[in-house]
Amino acid sequence: MSKPEIDIRVQPNYLPGQSSPLDETYGFSYTITIANRGDAPAQLISRHWIILDADLHREEVRGLGVVGHQPLLKPGEAFEYTSGCRLRTPTGTMEGRYFFVKEDGEPFEVTIPRFVLDATGQAGGRVLH
Repeated sequence: MSKPEIDIRVQPNYLPGQSSPLDETYGFSYTITIANRGDAPAQLISRHWIILDADLHREEVRGLGVVGHQPLLKPGEAFEYTSGCRLRTPTGTMEGRYFFVKEDGEPFEVTIPRFVLDATGQAGGRVLH
């Protein structure tokens, strides 16, 4: 039976020009590549993010698609986008889920692995699993 196999890659980036440490505002962008490594098409329908700063302030973001798109990924195709967020501390994490629908209408979800947002340069943009 054919099925989609979704691979998620994240590259976070600190944005000094959109940050003001004196005002406790730290801007970050993140570029995400979503690739279908399986042998069946899948469409991204919605997302759910959990954003935590170093003080454990939690923000949840839910919405349809990503950056205004609900990409249909055929086998071997990828979709890349860049978005951003702001934290009140110089470090934090993001993680979440994407919700997809298979060609036959069956829904499934894909975990977005936790990754570090770090204005201090210590985490090096690494992805945490």
